Amino acid sequence: MTWLKNNPIALILLAGISIFLFHLNVIPVTIMEARNFITAREMITDGNWLLTTMNDLPRYEKPPLPSWITALFGFIFGLENVATLRLPTMLMGIFLGYMGYLFSLKIIDSKLQALINALILLSSFYIIVITVEAPWDIYTHGFMLTGIYFLYSFFNLAGDKWNNSLLAGLFIGLSFMSKGPVSLYALLLPFLLAYGFVYKYKGFGVDRKFIPLAVMILMAMIIGIWWFLYVRLADPNAFLAITKKETANWSSYNVRPFYYYWSFFVQSGVWTIPALMSLMYPYLKNKVSDKKAYRLTFLWTIFSVILLSIIPEKKARYLVPVLIPLALNTGFYLEYVINHFRSTLTPKEKIPVYFHFSLIGLIGIAYPFIGFFILKDGLNGLWGYYALSSLALFAIGVLLFVQLKKQQLFGCFLLTIALVAAIKLLAMPLSGAMEKNAEYKSISQLRQDMQEEGLKTYCFGEIAPEMIWDYGSAIPVLKGEEEIIIPDGEKFAVLVIPSDENEFKRIFDPEYSYTINTVYDLNYNADPGTKGHKNRLISNLYIVQKR
Repeated sequence: MTWLKNNPIALILLAGISIFLFHLNVIPVTIMEARNFITAREMITDGNWLLTTMNDLPRYEKPPLPSWITALFGFIFGLENVATLRLPTMLMGIFLGYMGYLFSLKIIDSKLQALINALILLSSFYIIVITVEAPWDIYTHGFMLTGIYFLYSFFNLAGDKWNNSLLAGLFIGLSFMSKGPVSLYALLLPFLLAYGFVYKYKGFGVDRKFIPLAVMILMAMIIGIWWFLYVRLADPNAFLAITKKETANWSSYNVRPFYYYWSFFVQSGVWTIPALMSLMYPYLKNKVSDKKAYRLTFLWTIFSVILLSIIPEKKARYLVPVLIPLALNTGFYLEYVINHFRSTLTPKEKIPVYFHFSLIGLIGIAYPFIGFFILKDGLNGLWGYYALSSLALFAIGVLLFVQLKKQQLFGCFLLTIALVAAIKLLAMPLSGAMEKNAEYKSISQLRQDMQEEGLKTYCFGEIAPEMIWDYGSAIPVLKGEEEIIIPDGEKFAVLVIPSDENEFKRIFDPEYSYTINTVYDLNYNADPGTKGHKNRLISNLYIVQKR
């Protein structure tokens, strides 16, 4: 245990590698991933590095930095290997945890608490999920946290003001080049507000930092917006149309009430109870090791939630920037509990601690039984992973209760990290044992099949990005936003999503005959008619022939 405390970076890397770098090809490609992968593929195959595309159509909704990084890995390791395409995103997740450690050291000067903060961040539920669900987010927030690290140093250190200002400007600009102003608004702005409330920017003018600050802002702007300016000049019509559509979505798409994010602490997963306790400011403010730093992380978290709540468009994944200061805030509570559990905690204060770690322990102990009950019909070929994961999680659960009985809270904390790592290392492959959609059919062979028949393939309307990625190349679009194209040729293939079928038939009647050839369904685990089955992941292949 002492070695772990004395080697925090090694432990952070071990946890990060265990959580992020294994079984990268197990989960099917998600919609946000598919968009990133398609754009990266078309960078390599078509040279669309600046005027980025998806399915050969302008894709200017998001800046290209994550796609450039993905394309680099695709160029080196090949575009067919999903695991290597996911690798840079996962490395960015580990980098986020490492920067959480470095930033924590800046504000609290305690290696133990900085380690706790970093491990909470690495093991928070939606931090893990976002590395697959939305690759852009982990880049923009990872770069922004790095920018904030140097910005904090710029505010607080008299020396190295130029070095810190330039590095802060660089990483803030890279954040903007990853997903526009998202992290600027949801992570940097609440930090600046919280810092102002707590430290009031004292001594800023005395140290003559206004010129380096101006250079920092200028540098961030140049790095962050040059691509937008280039696209605006090179392809103005498409850029303006996309900008108008994206802006309209903020107030008309996925609109949720102001209080939609109020359960934000739940997104931290296994840290839900400690996260909630850390937000009890009146209770904790006089118990933490550094009152000012705690007030900073608390206000940073609250301001981030408030600012996100103001925007009408809301999604659960938009809460990821909140989880960063929340992890640091949760660390204050756990540091207090770990260091004072035996000495000063009252019996009432111990109740949430016992409840939290007992719940985690019960999850580990119950896993073999619940896992078998749910997966027993699909475990053929996966019994090894089931046995290993059951043994590991059951042992972790038992050890948690042993450590809790001994009141060894740091041991309980590390065992919680071990449980998350064991789930990712040993239980993740068991997703293959989940009940599969009997109608699942990949589209990956379609291109080759149609080439052998001498037919060109088109799509009518906007088919799912996952479908385009699985197909292996761009699919010419017949139905755009403003026009419908009738292909040349006597016979061709057309992919049609169910919602566009009536219009497709209306357009091609009566000059063409059409027969449905194949139904492609990329719903991996959800059968037709069930709640999780998505119509957008279905495309019907029609063979169309001129009469």
